[in-house]
Amino acid sequence: MTAEPDGPEDRLRRFATIWSRAVFPVTSTSLTRPEFEEQLWPLACRLGDALLAHSFDAEEARAVGAALIDAHCTDPDALARTLDCVDAYLVLYCGDEGRLDEMRMRSSRLQHAMAAGYARALRERTLAEQEAIGQAALRAQGVVAQALHASEARFRAVFEGAAIGIGIADLDGQVLQVNEALLRMFGGSEQAVRGRNVMEWTHPEDAPQTWKLYEELVRGEREHYHVEKAFNRPDGTALWTNLTVSLLRDADGDPQYQLALMEDTTERRLLNLRLRYEATHDALTGLPNRTLFFERLEKALGAGDGQRFGLCYLDLDGFKTINDSLGHAAGDQLLVEVADRLQSCATAPGEMVARLGGDEFVALTTGPDTEREVDELAERILHALVTPIRIDGRELLVRGSIGVVEGPAGERTPAEVLRSADITMYRAKSAGGNRFELADPEADARAITRHGLTTALPTALERGEFFIEYQPLVHLGDGSIRGAEALVRWLHPQHGVLGPDRFIPLAEHTGLIVPLGRWVLEESVRQAREWRERYAGRSAAGPMRINVNLSPCQLAHRGLVQDTVDILERVGVAPDSLCLEVTESALIGADDDLLKPLRRLAEMGVDIALDDFGTGYSNLANLRRLPVSVLKLDRSFTQGMQQFPADPVDLKIVEGIVSLAHSLDLAVTVEGVETAAQAEQLRILGCDTAQGWYYARPGPPERLHELALADATS
Repeated sequence: MTAEPDGPEDRLRRFATIWSRAVFPVTSTSLTRPEFEEQLWPLACRLGDALLAHSFDAEEARAVGAALIDAHCTDPDALARTLDCVDAYLVLYCGDEGRLDEMRMRSSRLQHAMAAGYARALRERTLAEQEAIGQAALRAQGVVAQALHASEARFRAVFEGAAIGIGIADLDGQVLQVNEALLRMFGGSEQAVRGRNVMEWTHPEDAPQTWKLYEELVRGEREHYHVEKAFNRPDGTALWTNLTVSLLRDADGDPQYQLALMEDTTERRLLNLRLRYEATHDALTGLPNRTLFFERLEKALGAGDGQRFGLCYLDLDGFKTINDSLGHAAGDQLLVEVADRLQSCATAPGEMVARLGGDEFVALTTGPDTEREVDELAERILHALVTPIRIDGRELLVRGSIGVVEGPAGERTPAEVLRSADITMYRAKSAGGNRFELADPEADARAITRHGLTTALPTALERGEFFIEYQPLVHLGDGSIRGAEALVRWLHPQHGVLGPDRFIPLAEHTGLIVPLGRWVLEESVRQAREWRERYAGRSAAGPMRINVNLSPCQLAHRGLVQDTVDILERVGVAPDSLCLEVTESALIGADDDLLKPLRRLAEMGVDIALDDFGTGYSNLANLRRLPVSVLKLDRSFTQGMQQFPADPVDLKIVEGIVSLAHSLDLAVTVEGVETAAQAEQLRILGCDTAQGWYYARPGPPERLHELALADATS
């Protein structure tokens, strides 16, 4: 077994070797196989660059396909073998392991572009050859008329050796001569071609003007014409050609023969049909994709008076959980089964189902009575999802949320209809899912309000509309205040004070969480410095620490470490004054690249807290590799301790977590402490610090001053 290549260039070289070995046997070239590999090497490099490029460039892949023609890879098997190699090995040897799904999708698109470039270059080469042959044939008109031996020999060489089909018929349409290439196009049977009349070759798909042009030519009214024409082969299949028919005149200029030049375009036509299908259908499920759906929707909305439409926008409930827990392969199997069930729900005329992407599907119905039909369609879809789907030995219960939009044609654009359906679908999901909701203009308005908050976020930070409240962290052993958690708020000019749940998801979605998080971090660190200066020497518990939340977007931002270092140095606060809180869900399945910034911060002395611990699906053994020093236990584990006696199950769970954490040298902080009994029980179980309304609600920094002074004097 050979060793894997050492680097990107080695892997790319291996891909070029495999490619050359596959294509060389069907290539008309005088080069040796190693020399042919060197000819393919720059093409392999271009494919590798196109695969990893920031944005997809179809022109680059088309150029590679065209270059294969220049390399004499004109055998039909050369393209098939090339596409097989690209499909099987390009992502394997040249792809980014962190973006496999994106790489596979881009590889597929590269194959399509290569095939298109190959077909275009082959057609241009064939047309050039056809033009040359046509010119030679026209020059040979005098030869046919004068029957000169030497000229006829030259014409015969061109006639027999041409790669395109050539046939000569008299003006009555009787076929007189055909070359071997034309015989091969018709299956190699001379009886199927020689002696037949041109008029017998009609086909149902002939363009209306085809035979009109033919009649004008044999009457001498035109010299030539060019059409795309289909012929019936003896085996029942269709032969598609680019057909050029020219009039041959005698020495006196009178029409005498007709010359037909045929280029076989059957394979190219099938390829174009395949590419069109793939461009308008989802590769995973085979359903129409977004492109084809919008074409149909636009046609439905542009229908005449009296026509209506109904649209069901479906999003699967909990699909991300299935992907995260069972993997994307299981998720793909689930989507295929869902697509099959949806397809069976929309079989009536005027109905269609499409996949927009991810776990989002749409069903469209058209006609004069869609008010009733669209409700029935939505009910059929929900009913179709009732039966569990069996995947890899597991029965998965699938539910969906549907937004329904119905109305007369001609009043709204496709984008407006889909936006309303999307908003309505999320309203159904917010109501618990597994249901459908009808579009409501008022609900649409609320969604637009959320959009308004999103657009107002950037200027809100510039105008200083954000402020921070602090909730104290209390040591359960002696009751002293050890620090506080910083919680950001938005004082909106129209909507008043907004909690983080109203705007943090919007900030994460737009990327504004990074500058907002940087501002929160700097303001909080400045407050921590002020507390340390104010309470220096007043508490035996040591200086106060500030806890700041990190969103997953901030964690993935490449400037996290440098921003933190700059802020600490600029404010003049030691790293041990800061604790960064990261939710457990953000670190599920985290790789070393994601953990590297946290490790660097931990090595500097910044504490890392695992927030909402116990709400995710992470393996407890993963704690050993995470650079955390604090576990923040989710409030759901301690709610059973608010009353006496406490829930024994909760006690055992918390006791086990505290024991595990302390064995790993991790401190335990508890959120949501609301009663004295709860606080006492947590102290007995060995928890280190706590926060909650029992101690204080989040408030301005002055309130923490008062609590800290009271703690220092008690």
